[in-house]
Amino acid sequence: MAIQSLLHYCLEVPDLAVGRKFYEDLGLEARNHRNCVTLRCTGRDQDQVVLIEGLRRQLHHISLGTNDDAVTELKASIQKSGTKLLEPPPETPHKGLWFRDPEGTLVNVRAVEEKPWSAAPEWRINVPGKVCRRGKRGISPSDNQVKPYRLGHVMTFTTNLERQLYFYTQVLGMRLSDRSQDIVAFVHCRGGSDHHVLAFLSNVRPGFHHGSFEVANVDEVGLGGRRMISKGYRDGWGFGRHVIGSNFFHYIRDPWNSMAEYFCDIDYIPESTLWEPNDWPAESALYLWGPDVPKDFATNFENLS
Repeated sequence: MAIQSLLHYCLEVPDLAVGRKFYEDLGLEARNHRNCVTLRCTGRDQDQVVLIEGLRRQLHHISLGTNDDAVTELKASIQKSGTKLLEPPPETPHKGLWFRDPEGTLVNVRAVEEKPWSAAPEWRINVPGKVCRRGKRGISPSDNQVKPYRLGHVMTFTTNLERQLYFYTQVLGMRLSDRSQDIVAFVHCRGGSDHHVLAFLSNVRPGFHHGSFEVANVDEVGLGGRRMISKGYRDGWGFGRHVIGSNFFHYIRDPWNSMAEYFCDIDYIPESTLWEPNDWPAESALYLWGPDVPKDFATNFENLS
């Protein structure tokens, strides 16, 4: 019994055209459908973000992938937990299991293998005692178009961190990667995955915090963030490097004050690795270096926008 991948997240937004433009500016490729907009990363045949029209911006659902055998086991585990299985919503009628997690977030689990993504050009770095790049400039071209390769993870707000962790680890079979006291926690997939596929941030209300997209290297994290700001989007936080997960990051606010993150170089946890989760102190959990955390970084704008 195991979740194997993150497929996509779906947001309700009050203006599909505005939402589409934000994610296209971020570097994703959009397609209009009858009642929604789907967004994909260049070279990956898999929806990464789905936008549907609603009265306000809010998380509609998260879609997770697994295999046929695991769907059967997960169905039994979900029902045993007392969680009610639901009919697929008519606006996003994917197959598989539909249910709400303890926060009320709609979740879809399907027997779908995640699609492969393109390989980035090799990132060769010269370090003391080891020259990996010879006779070639290291900087990225100034006109480089930053295009994410894949959706890496989603962070949501939770009113009860322990309850949310229990559901995703004990009911859905994911594993705790790291946490910081009662503030934030990160989970990964048992079969091997990034350090975190889902993350939960404590708040007085549930909601959507950010979706995170992998780019090729540090230059693209920095360039992507600065270019989004130059287009008029508000800086969310960055450029910096996280402690938990180790990834370089830059967050950008979308038009409704949730965020998208560019990242690269995240920790990976193989299935065979005996990974010991840390409980990090709050003062050192979020970043190794970078600008100070903005005061509104952990603000939940869900249903306020």
